Amino acid sequence: MAEEEKRSGKNPQDKPLHDKADERRDDEQLVIPGVLPLLPVRDVVIFPFMIVPLFVGRERSINAVDSALTKDRLIFAVTQRDVTKEDPDPADLYATGTVCMIMRMLKLPDGRVKILVQGLARAGVEKFVQVRPSYTVEVAKIKETAGAPPTLEVEALMRNVKEQLERLSTLGKVVFQEVMMVLDNIQDPGRMADLVAANLGLKIEEAEAILEILDPVARLEKVAELLVKELQVAQMQVKIQSQAKEEMDKSQREYFLREQMRAIKNELGDIEEGGEEMDEFREKVKKARMPAEVEKEAYKQVDRLEMMHPDAAEAALIRTYLEWLVELPWSVYTKDTLDIDKAKAVLDSDHYNLEKVKERILEYLAVRKLQKKTKGPILCFVGPPGVGKTSLGRSIAKAMGRKFVRISLGGIKDEAEIRGHRRTYVGALPGRIIQGMKQAGTANPVFMMDEVDKIGMDFRGDPSSALLEVLDPEQNYAFSDHYLNVPFDLSKVMFIMTANMSDPIPEALLDRMEVLSLPGYTEEEKIEIAKKFIVQRQITEHGLTDKLLKLPDDTIRKVAAEYTREAGLRNLEREIASLCRKVAKKVASKKGKKELTVIKPELLHEYLGVPKYLPEAEQETDEIGVATGLAWTPVGGEILHIEATIMSGKGQLTLTGHLGDVMKESAQAALSYARSRAHEFDLSADFYKNLDIHVHVPSGAIPKDGPSAGITMATALISALMKRPVSKDIAMTGEITLRGRVLPIGGLKEKALAALRAKIKTIIIPERNKKDLEEIPKDVLKELRFLPVSHMDEVLRIIFPKKSGTARSAPSRKPKLKRRSARPRI
Repeated sequence: MAEEEKRSGKNPQDKPLHDKADERRDDEQLVIPGVLPLLPVRDVVIFPFMIVPLFVGRERSINAVDSALTKDRLIFAVTQRDVTKEDPDPADLYATGTVCMIMRMLKLPDGRVKILVQGLARAGVEKFVQVRPSYTVEVAKIKETAGAPPTLEVEALMRNVKEQLERLSTLGKVVFQEVMMVLDNIQDPGRMADLVAANLGLKIEEAEAILEILDPVARLEKVAELLVKELQVAQMQVKIQSQAKEEMDKSQREYFLREQMRAIKNELGDIEEGGEEMDEFREKVKKARMPAEVEKEAYKQVDRLEMMHPDAAEAALIRTYLEWLVELPWSVYTKDTLDIDKAKAVLDSDHYNLEKVKERILEYLAVRKLQKKTKGPILCFVGPPGVGKTSLGRSIAKAMGRKFVRISLGGIKDEAEIRGHRRTYVGALPGRIIQGMKQAGTANPVFMMDEVDKIGMDFRGDPSSALLEVLDPEQNYAFSDHYLNVPFDLSKVMFIMTANMSDPIPEALLDRMEVLSLPGYTEEEKIEIAKKFIVQRQITEHGLTDKLLKLPDDTIRKVAAEYTREAGLRNLEREIASLCRKVAKKVASKKGKKELTVIKPELLHEYLGVPKYLPEAEQETDEIGVATGLAWTPVGGEILHIEATIMSGKGQLTLTGHLGDVMKESAQAALSYARSRAHEFDLSADFYKNLDIHVHVPSGAIPKDGPSAGITMATALISALMKRPVSKDIAMTGEITLRGRVLPIGGLKEKALAALRAKIKTIIIPERNKKDLEEIPKDVLKELRFLPVSHMDEVLRIIFPKKSGTARSAPSRKPKLKRRSARPRI
């Protein structure tokens, strides 16, 4: 028996596809030939603008498809009256059908043909021209009644149909969201009627009747009538389902009562149940090698469970509690890799530089080698995003031969996330710490907690306070989780915290951690990391090889300098990945040849577009009233161009640029210093009375605060008053007092890296920050010149070398820094 023509799907009316409503065709311009091959279909009525897949299996139908494909791909689809008839006669077919376009055709191995057709227009059969080898008919296109602009009644009818269809979808009828979106854009009642009818799952007779109605409004009214009927049926289905659920609840209640009766009978008959399960629990408790106190509690809970009915509610809680107890690693430890050279090789293979962190890990391993009972360290990696804090934790675990567990603390506000819920609560579970220990499977993993600076707090408690017990070596040997309610030893765990900033971390919590700063990478470090790790990883991930793509060092340098500006490496990796995608597309294209692509620096704009970061205008020339300062941010250092200008006025000081209170006070202090030295700047003592001074820090949308811009503001202000330019190649940082003293600042390494990225070679720093130069990498010390100063007069002598009168109270020494021989670290 030949297989019928049908749609691919369970219900032929279930998933019709339509063009968007706004993609209307001009029916008047659609030219339909007078003679077309006819395709009988027997389980679907195809409406105009409906896209539907059909399986064609009958020989006559396959011939009709072949005939259409050899001409203009048009075919006339007509539904047959009797779906059971394999070889329909002309009398078995409806007189009205739809002219369709065959969009796609696929021949299947079993001889059938799968086609995708789209309805174009209604048409009627005028005459059968032939019946063998396929039906060919003369067709006449049916012109629908021309519709006037929708009246209020038609508009109301259309809205009613939309609302009824939405209600039907809420009652369980499958109506795709795309259909509802298309309906919102349809303004033609006839088109709406066709679309809704195709999605209602109507009987063939009902769908054909709608197809034969030519008046759009009448057709929509008929659809609305059928829609009401379908809605009533759906409501009845919901009612039946509700009744069935009530019956089910009643059955469950009866089952519970019967189980209670069975339990009573078992008790009276002294029948033991669950003995095998209890023996299994006791064996697991014995194998877990718990501490004596915990083991005693576990056996107590097993005895309680044994006395309960297996289906009791509390029995399930005790069973879950026992499963947690026996699955925790009470006495399971991994053996540390105490080979210092091997551990160093592992750390060096995964990360470039970061010598200070690596040295700390090797020191811990050395101590472990000499003293077996040492406690695990609690480290905190602080640095901007993308510097490798999380991946460094994995490398540490790998180097030590330990398991690695990571949780994120960002955004948690509930103390129970750390300590767990008490078992009296429904759905209680242990906290994230105990869950992590179970996941690790050992009692001495490397446990990383990311984003410790982003912990929240609300009425449910303070998670950071709960961490005090976890991270205190004097307490965590007996950490108590609310769910377990027995002590768990965390003293052998190596905790590693990560944060972008240390300021938001509560002081008590910060005091328990050993803070290691990862401030950021220099340009040379980025190039080395890219060469050793990033480039090869991205080439592999994008299906390329070294024989297909090569990135010279100068190309990587230009990407890092002109397409990224960050302390970490994430954007650099994204840009390199973009280069790999472009080359992968070229290789994978049909015309692409598998040849080596060398991306030179001058070709970068073809792959990545124009550079994203260029030198700012202030850096190109020395200007009056513009001084370059250095700032610290959570993502690394930045340069600030502080501007000052003088105008006629009444002595008003204006500060703009979204400055904080501390920065405003620095500007006031700088002005007071300038007024106190007015005679040394060849200014009258009351110069400020007839002048207005405006100090501005660009990028006004970004909040700025901190005291380290004091000497920069004073320099810009004095430059404007003296009308002498400030060198663009000198950056400075330091806090100023009213007497002109320069106080120390923080974040010197980040600021130095920012100056290096901005091509600034000379930096004025406070005298008391000379000690921090040991933290700066050697390559940065070679590139930069640091000038330590202790007084503002020294700053002015450096900035304005030809003027010597301003240095009356400053010591007469040359502001040069002797390089230290100690190895700088980051």
